[in-house]
Parts: sequence; structure tokens; C-alpha cells
Amino acid sequence: MNILVINGPNLNLLGIREPIIYGKSSLESLEEVLNSYAKEIGVEIQCFQSNSEGSLIDKLHWAMGKFDGVILNAGAYTHYSYAIRDAISAINIPVIEVHISNIYARESFRHSSVIAPVCIGQISGFGIESYKLALKFFKDLKEVER
Repeated sequence: MNILVINGPNLNLLGIREPIIYGKSSLESLEEVLNSYAKEIGVEIQCFQSNSEGSLIDKLHWAMGKFDGVILNAGAYTHYSYAIRDAISAINIPVIEVHISNIYARESFRHSSVIAPVCIGQISGFGIESYKLALKFFKDLKEVER
């Protein structure tokens, strides 16, 4: 099983940006934790981060035929990027939307996700564990399909 983990805008500032909301771990630490957990459960992952909407879309397109699933934290693009929504719809790969913070306990503009309807699920509010839960779901899903 091969999973692509995509992090969007400002997630390169994890550990620096609003640590009360996003925690004190850096993006590099997040990726180390995910790589370790992925090995533990027998899943291969590749991590990618960009602040650019176009780069995120290009990476989703590139994933076709290469990955069994995508874990996507689209950051603020979650709330308004119809282009990312369309890319998710086009690639025919299951995508799980993740967020470190509970987007429903924050500002009202964060309560809406335009990408959620084209994702197989959404995990929000569990910090880095949100990503691990998504990885575990993909692993469990693959085992059920066998």
C-alpha cells in the first residue's frame, strides 16, 4: 500500500505558527512520526508540502496510478478551492481530508469544506493523530478488500 500525504499552505510553519492551535511539532517532526508509523503498520508513504494551489493540484494529478490513497491537509484551501475539489474528483484515488485543529471549533469561515464532499472522509481536531488515523484507515481498508 502506497499513500501520498499532502500538506498545503502554511503547514511548513508547524511548530512556529500558532502553537496553541497547531502544536509545537514541526512539519519535519510530523513527517518523521508518519514515516515511523507507516513502517510499523506496513504502509509506504511519500510526503509533500506546498503553499501553492497549483502545485497541490499538480501533485494530485501526478498521484494517479502511483498511490492507493491520499491524505490531504489543504489548509485554508479547504474552505474555498474548487480547483482542488475538481482535482480530487478527477483523479479517482480515495482522499481523506485531515486537519490538525478542530475546524468546527474555530472561526466560522473554517466550518465549511468545499473538498469534503469529494473525499471519502474527514478527520479533524486530533493533532498529528489525525494523520495516523487516516493511515490506519487506509491500511484497514486494504485488508478488508483482500
